[in-house]
Amino acid sequence: MSMTLLEKILARHSKYDSVKPGDIVDIKIDARIARDFGGANVVKNILDHNLGIDDPQCTFFTFDCNPGGSDQKYAVNQHICRQFARNNGIKVFDIDSGIGTHIAIDEGLVYPGATAVSTDSHANILGAIGAFGQGMGDMDIAAAWSKGRIWFRVPPSVRINLKGDLPSGVSAKDIALNLLSRYGANSLLGYSVELYGDAADKLSLDQRITISSMATEMGAIIILFPPDKKIIDYCMKKSGEQFKPVYADNDANYSMIEDIDISRFVRMVSRPGAPHDTVDLESVNGIKIDSAFIGSCTNGRMEDMEKAAAILDNRRVAPGVVLKIVPATDSIWRECLSSGFLDIFKRAGALVSNAGCAGCAAGQVGQNGQGEITISTGNRNFPGKQGKGSVYLASPEIVAASAVAGCITDPGNIPDKPVEFKAAVTMVRKEAGKPEREPGSEKSRIIEGKIWLIRKDNIDTDMIFHNRYLAITDIREMGQYTFDNLEGNEDFARKASPGDIVVAGKNFGSGSSRQQAVDCFIALGISCLLAESYGAIYERNAINAALPILTYTPRQLEALQLKQWDVIEVDFISGRICNLSNNTTSFVLPFFDVQNEIYQKGGLLGK
Repeated sequence: MSMTLLEKILARHSKYDSVKPGDIVDIKIDARIARDFGGANVVKNILDHNLGIDDPQCTFFTFDCNPGGSDQKYAVNQHICRQFARNNGIKVFDIDSGIGTHIAIDEGLVYPGATAVSTDSHANILGAIGAFGQGMGDMDIAAAWSKGRIWFRVPPSVRINLKGDLPSGVSAKDIALNLLSRYGANSLLGYSVELYGDAADKLSLDQRITISSMATEMGAIIILFPPDKKIIDYCMKKSGEQFKPVYADNDANYSMIEDIDISRFVRMVSRPGAPHDTVDLESVNGIKIDSAFIGSCTNGRMEDMEKAAAILDNRRVAPGVVLKIVPATDSIWRECLSSGFLDIFKRAGALVSNAGCAGCAAGQVGQNGQGEITISTGNRNFPGKQGKGSVYLASPEIVAASAVAGCITDPGNIPDKPVEFKAAVTMVRKEAGKPEREPGSEKSRIIEGKIWLIRKDNIDTDMIFHNRYLAITDIREMGQYTFDNLEGNEDFARKASPGDIVVAGKNFGSGSSRQQAVDCFIALGISCLLAESYGAIYERNAINAALPILTYTPRQLEALQLKQWDVIEVDFISGRICNLSNNTTSFVLPFFDVQNEIYQKGGLLGK
């Protein structure tokens, strides 16, 4: 049977000779990684369920999200991870090492054709070297650590052929943003994407990493590049392994094949609130900024540092603008030191930090304030992600040029004098307190509840459970913060009742791989989630936590004629939904077997 690149990787790591879309397979995981956030919860799951470690040599901690342990809860969580690592022979890539996904490549933990899972939702960055990487929740990672394997549903694959020559000044980040402009956050939802063509073949490792790192923002499971000789040689040197790379069959079956001429691509910027809200640079040229960030798993590589240094050399950051630069790994930081780039950055007036996620996670180099405008090389700009301010996304060249100009600008047209700031007064609203709720425990095949009709698309995990609460490990504390970053629904936790049902739109739970965005609903006693589609990691997290989720089509939902606060009855096994408020009935996709098994056990790690 002919297979795509991802199908062949999954088949190689399963007991089957071949797999196809829709198959649920148990796959061996070559590298099993937990970060500093989420790591303590992985440990808790291991200890609470009296589980062992399958292979410590394949198991790792990476402290990259908040490597400095900037508050007590983070510091305690890191201490828990370090103690557990010492007791179980697990390697820790500690505070100066850098971003875990980059470490996995540069330290040879992962290589073409290998599999890896991490608590990082951008683990699919490993597609840059032709490997399978997947972000997963704390429960999934605990299971992988204990069993060395994890279940996975084989996704359909899409093939995109990139043709033509990249216009002068257009970067790999611009390729990613142009693709986001074309496909949005939903068109590739749930697909594995393979990139081919002469234009793709010309891309360096750093450029491939930039593009693959934004697969999550496109809704894709992963963006895979077939590895070329340079990639293979690099990975063999780093891993010390004589591996056999994997390639798709020539007659592989793809759900969609598209040819894209990149010669028409332009410099792009994502506007605040959504990575896929992309516009050409000219449309936002001249917008004043307060801060700028260069780094993240998307643009923290050496090539990115080189581009930033070329613009910042013999220039100064505009008065009133804060520029933060954070290399992705310590080895890149050291290379910046030896090449003189750190001196260029410091002379320009930038703050340069040790390697890590930095401005993306907001825990390492601080946040932006209310009313502040930031331009960043990161991959996400969801509301509240980097603080209370607004965030534009762009390439390192645009960010560096904008930091010098004091406004968003074309790197080829930096003004002689930076723009001036006018005095402004910003009021900061005090957060209202939220009462705690006890988690609900009642579970049944058939449930009945009042609906919360929230027909919004792309509700991400920061809107569900904001990153400022990530250090919380006690599920009983989580419910009170549910949806407090979702505009118009900030009072949800105060008004929701145990047994209530949430009905949402497309791509619910996109964004970070945070288990808390599931656990907060469990803490409130929410009995079921209904959505048109889910973020891939969120779907796994919900299923593994035994939180009932079902998927509908617009036609199926319309048949129910739902209104806010209607009471519905849901049968998870048959997929039957009855609107008890108007006596209408519809059928949606029911639980699949694995989902039902996990639900009946009370969770992935249940007995």
